Amino acid sequence: MVVTTDQARFEALFTAHYASIMRYAARRVGGETAQEVVSETFLLAWRRLDDVPGNALPWLYGAARRIVANEIRRRSRAIRLGERAANSRSIPDRDPAEVISDRLRVRAVLAGLSERDREVLMLAEWEQLTTNEIAAALECSPAAAKVRLHRARRRFADLVGHDCDDIDIPTAIPHGGTA
Repeated sequence: MVVTTDQARFEALFTAHYASIMRYAARRVGGETAQEVVSETFLLAWRRLDDVPGNALPWLYGAARRIVANEIRRRSRAIRLGERAANSRSIPDRDPAEVISDRLRVRAVLAGLSERDREVLMLAEWEQLTTNEIAAALECSPAAAKVRLHRARRRFADLVGHDCDDIDIPTAIPHGGTA
């Protein structure tokens, strides 16, 4: 087997820093997930080996930090989804005709909005993202995301009319439904 210079450099990097990155990840996400974080960190290091500086440990910590942050956001979304699902079960059953009427109204209103307004509303209402998370998804500043969301909600309310308080927008169209 022929060992390339890159392979030898990566193996040395892995051997020297594996334990440090594992301890870092374990302290932040626990032992089970730490292994996944470390694997992703070193996979990134392999893929971007030319970007890894000579003093690699700080670079590896930075990569691991971003991977840990993604994991924490994923967990948070899963918890919120579980809470939403639990809360939706406790809501008394509505008249199916009202549900269908709401869905038809929301679909019609959403169809009347621009794609940009639909996207920001769906991220906020259906995905339950925060303004900062919406900003990251839309690749804009949090301030811009907040303004876009405010304007989209105002346009939605204008199209529905002021009697939209009785519509539960997130549940008016089932997830995965078409607008």
